[in-house]
Amino acid sequence: MLETTIAAIGPLDEPAMAAARDLQGRLTKPAGSLGALEELSVRLAGLAGACPPPLPEPAAVAIFAGDHGVHAQGVTPWPQEVTAQMIGNFLAGGAVVNAFARQAGASVTVVDVGVATPPVAAPGADTGPRLVEANIRRGTRDMTVEAALTRTEARAAVETGIRVAGDLVDAGAGILLTGDMGIGNTTPAAALVAAFGGVDPAEATGRGTGVDDPTYRRKIEVVRAALHRHAPDPADPLGVLAAVGGLEHAALAGLILGAAARRVPVLLDGVIAVSAALAAAAFAPHATGAMVAGHRSAEPGATVALHRLGLTPLIDLGLRLGEGTGALLALPVVTGAVRVLHEVATFDAAGVAEK
Repeated sequence: MLETTIAAIGPLDEPAMAAARDLQGRLTKPAGSLGALEELSVRLAGLAGACPPPLPEPAAVAIFAGDHGVHAQGVTPWPQEVTAQMIGNFLAGGAVVNAFARQAGASVTVVDVGVATPPVAAPGADTGPRLVEANIRRGTRDMTVEAALTRTEARAAVETGIRVAGDLVDAGAGILLTGDMGIGNTTPAAALVAAFGGVDPAEATGRGTGVDDPTYRRKIEVVRAALHRHAPDPADPLGVLAAVGGLEHAALAGLILGAAARRVPVLLDGVIAVSAALAAAAFAPHATGAMVAGHRSAEPGATVALHRLGLTPLIDLGLRLGEGTGALLALPVVTGAVRVLHEVATFDAAGVAEK
């Protein structure tokens, strides 16, 4: 499945992009006055191979959840059982991501790809967010001691993400949004950013949930130790994911690849998502054509990853929650960029004189 998905990912359609640029120049507004939204609409036309591209709706958030053996190294003060508890909160509709999804009219799917404690769907959850049970193993191994995953496990997680993307698109989703949950998951995210971005761990590692100075210094050294132990090769993305990634990171990489193969945009959330996006781009460079950076996470590794991917975030609010919250806040911006091509009159059609 991974190889066929990668083979299906191609470049953006140049004629569609040229048509979108031409249309932007004929709409009743000064050329370039919508700034980054104009180029976003052009990229989405290239992804769809049509001008105007389809409106990016309905939206579907996929929250991949997993736990991490590196938690044992004291990289976060939060207990590991919070991962499963927060899944229960998602399914009950009580998290920030649920509030933002209701505002945006987006569906929420929670995927247990590697949670240590089996989550339980809340009563009545069949009418709200959906739980997909796709657990590959009950948390990763401690990446400072051994590889976090085997290559087989990493592949299974990537292919889980591909399947989820296909299921959501087949159900009618016009845009996919990345979500994540996993106590300690900013540590493997930092390792992924450092490995793929070729930067020192100190540049890629942030404070996650807001750790104190001693924990932050320990976290940097944990990332450094894991990278020294495994020396992952960025030209081997599956190997990098296996050595220092998380199951949710690998599954998010698969979601991105699956969306790109289906020519559907994927709106990236924070540092977990963009670290996974680096892996997706290493598998298939043209996958970046399907990526839209929702926001700039406060985690420093996010800026490193966005620069490496060549993506400009749509909003910058100092967010660092994850879950898919930043992507949901950016969703109306993406929709607006496309709606302009559908609904704004041209100078000729409106009878408005040009300069």
